[in-house]
Amino acid sequence: MVCCAIDMSKKSIEKKSQNGMEILKQKRERLISRFLKGEIPDFLIQHARILDGYFQNCFETSRVGLQIDIVKNPYAIIAIGGYGREEQCIHSDVDLLFLFKKNIPDKAEELIREIVYPMWDINLEVGYAIRSMSKCLSLAEKDFDVLTPLLDARFVCGHSLLYTKLMEKMRQKIIAKRSHRIIKWLVEKNRKRHVYFGDSTYLLEPNLKEGQGGLRDYHTMLWVAHIKFGLKQLKNFESDDFLSRDEYQTLTHALAFVWNVRNRLHALTGRKCDQLCFEDQIKLANRLQYKKRNGQQPVESFLGELHGKMEFIKQLLLIFLHEMRYAKKGRRLGKRVPTTRFQGLEVRGKMLNFSSPEVVRQTPDLLIYIFEESARLELPLSIEARRRVKFFLYLVDDEFRNSDAAIRSFERVLTTPTPTFNVLNEMLSTVFLGAFIPEFKGIANRIQYDEYHVYPVDRHLLRTVQTLKGFDSSGDKDIPSLCRDIYKELKDRKLLLWATLLHDIGKGKPGKNHSLKGAKITRALFTRRGFQPNEVDTISFLIQEHLLLMKAATRRDINDEETALFCAKKIKDVNSLKMLYLLTVADAISTGPKAWTGWSSVLLRDLCLKVMRILEKGELASQEAVEQVEKKKKKIFRSAKQLQISGEFKELFNVMSPRYLLYTPANEILEHIQLYKSLDGADFVWNIAKISDANTRRVNICAKDRPGLFSKIAGNFTLNNFDILSTQVYTWHNHIALDIFEVKAPLDETFETDKWVRAEKSLSAALAGRLDLASALGKKMFSFRSIAPRTSGKPNKVVVDNTSSSFFTIIEVFTYDFPGLLFCIADTIFRCRLDIRIAKIATKVDQAVDVFYVRDFDGQPVDSPDQENRIIGAIHEVLPVF
Repeated sequence: MVCCAIDMSKKSIEKKSQNGMEILKQKRERLISRFLKGEIPDFLIQHARILDGYFQNCFETSRVGLQIDIVKNPYAIIAIGGYGREEQCIHSDVDLLFLFKKNIPDKAEELIREIVYPMWDINLEVGYAIRSMSKCLSLAEKDFDVLTPLLDARFVCGHSLLYTKLMEKMRQKIIAKRSHRIIKWLVEKNRKRHVYFGDSTYLLEPNLKEGQGGLRDYHTMLWVAHIKFGLKQLKNFESDDFLSRDEYQTLTHALAFVWNVRNRLHALTGRKCDQLCFEDQIKLANRLQYKKRNGQQPVESFLGELHGKMEFIKQLLLIFLHEMRYAKKGRRLGKRVPTTRFQGLEVRGKMLNFSSPEVVRQTPDLLIYIFEESARLELPLSIEARRRVKFFLYLVDDEFRNSDAAIRSFERVLTTPTPTFNVLNEMLSTVFLGAFIPEFKGIANRIQYDEYHVYPVDRHLLRTVQTLKGFDSSGDKDIPSLCRDIYKELKDRKLLLWATLLHDIGKGKPGKNHSLKGAKITRALFTRRGFQPNEVDTISFLIQEHLLLMKAATRRDINDEETALFCAKKIKDVNSLKMLYLLTVADAISTGPKAWTGWSSVLLRDLCLKVMRILEKGELASQEAVEQVEKKKKKIFRSAKQLQISGEFKELFNVMSPRYLLYTPANEILEHIQLYKSLDGADFVWNIAKISDANTRRVNICAKDRPGLFSKIAGNFTLNNFDILSTQVYTWHNHIALDIFEVKAPLDETFETDKWVRAEKSLSAALAGRLDLASALGKKMFSFRSIAPRTSGKPNKVVVDNTSSSFFTIIEVFTYDFPGLLFCIADTIFRCRLDIRIAKIATKVDQAVDVFYVRDFDGQPVDSPDQENRIIGAIHEVLPVF
């Protein structure tokens, strides 16, 4: 009878356990469903409490629990980490501590199997630790990674006194004795995390938990406050005067927004996911019901708001750490406390403060003078000073903005070299910048949805100013030496820095051509501020033309004299060219890694020097070019004699174009001549070489010229899975084509030689007519063209330009890149009975821009609107469709 009773009790407990799991599953599903409908504002807490209920039920009904002597060795189930903080997102881990008073009993693992394992069956990720009191304290003392989640510990069920004792002993034995060391460890860990997640990948696709301004920033602030002051909840920050009411409310709203996005991302992906990838951004914007407004797509409005909230969280953490004296920012002061130059400002605790609110009311100019002193002394504003700046912004009216004192003070901030301390960031985060320059409000947290612009527009402008000022002292190898030389020569940098700060201000207005809109905005702005007409003209010109040099360098043949002439006519004088070049480089570097490459750097530098030569000498310096070519010929001839291959060289020079002779290095010309001499009766010969970038191969192809040659070569590379990076096309006057391609090396170099052998055979077959590349590539091209872009679907665009060149028609194709794009376009151009003479592969934001200089088979440019329309229509037919 006793055995039967025990068996019945066991079955009863198991049934209750199963019922408990089913109840948990149903409650979660109902709660999540209601949350996604917008009915549960406190979802995180309710979700945590549903889990609490499950564990409490398990504790009461546990079969294994009956077999553990809880009188002699009581235990408690404690929530830790995010679950302990009651921040339980949909697919967040459920972190638990099973804490025993004494040694861990043999039945502990069986207890886990009973309570935790069933949760895995309903796709809950549960992390748990089983520890005795002494072991838990010992580990926490040695390893702060163990200590940190315990800072968020919350009693769920079991022996509550055990939890209380753990908290008391942890504070007495660990926190009280080692608080400074723990906080330093937390701050350093935070710094490393910020560095890691500051990479452009995480700025384009932010990590909601670990990224800059993510939830971990808030947690760090919470942990530091817990260790230093015993605070455990966010509301304590306001009640204990660490945050003003406005800051507390703004932080609460920011956290709620990030948590909402994180939960909806979990629901969208069906798993724990913290990185907001491109493919999910549009979907989330739609689910959150963002609408198109002010010329912005819904996803741009969504990301703009998200970046704004995360930026606030990040800035609040940094300010908090400054107040706690744990931030490393600004210069070392030593024992001597610096003094300010303005009565009403003072330095306290390595931070700038107003001496009282009254001095700000009496002297409103202190609102800008405090930033001037911040730049001069490289000291941040205290949290109280920042609050007062925000409170007194109503004093920044038109009279303040247009006053000579305020303008000159702002210019001193703008021009002061501060390589590691950007005061403009402080101006932006306190909203002073938007008050002083109201036009800035239109670009606050404005996002451009592409893979090219890493930062919101306002942050990008501030970074560009910082990058430009860094030209004065930067040893960064990515910055051209020409930039440093020109920047050091500039005597008055003020106008250039104004233009740099405002070069994208036109993006705050809906519509296209932000450069022109920005020029109009700044012309009105600086006229109103009392600037001289010539100063207004300079700033307005730099803003209107800030894309000119980059467009010309990457989308036009810079070896064509007409390209440099066109730029020279627009720019007009050397000083304007120098400033425009500096702005262009700083803009590209600050946009993101896809905007600034070694290739674009060289093109931009070479174009700048060509335009400078025209502006300085008033001519194309053609006599100088002739002399350069003659020197090059002599050098090549001497080298050829040493190699005993000098025969026929003089005749070959006569068939080479001046453009080829002028811009191709002597050693490469010699290499090309040797390649030509090996051609004999073959359709083509080539050589393949590794260049400085180990992942790139340069392929020199010498072939008998014929219409469609370029498209066949491009198609052959696609057929053999070589990704084309850049091209150069030259035609000698003896019907020899010299095409130079740079392609990505195969991922696996083991069989690279075999790949090149196959590629050579297939090109031979294509040129001989034995291989139809269009048919061979048909299925592959269809699959590539059907792949949608990761970011916004901007429309394809084809432009036929008959005005920029006297000898060629220029075709520009704006589209989304895919393997084989170059072949598709080049083959279509050939079928339109046009011959490609120059080809350039460029980038415009997140689109590819392929540019072709073409002539018809008779050597003439396109000469009729009907033909232009046919070309445009034919190219559109082969571009990607979404």
